[in-house]
Amino acid sequence: MSDVEYSPLWHVYLLLCADGTLYTGVTTDCQRRLKEHNESNRLGAKYTRCRRPVTLVWHEPARNRSEACQREYVIKRLTRAEKLALIS
Repeated sequence: MSDVEYSPLWHVYLLLCADGTLYTGVTTDCQRRLKEHNESNRLGAKYTRCRRPVTLVWHEPARNRSEACQREYVIKRLTRAEKLALIS
């Protein structure tokens, strides 16, 4: 095994919730995470549990978890209008 540790590709994503709100998160697998948000009461985020169904409307790759979390922080600070502009 090499000295370089394998790093899975991370993603920052936006979900559109049934009530029209937007949720931002990070994951290594967007489809798995979407399924967790929609179907699991244990694995999905508490915020999305009462706002189902949710739809994946945007995602962006990141090189590692740190970069994904930094980008998530920036996106969470955007206004709703700015997030909608990012999606389109």
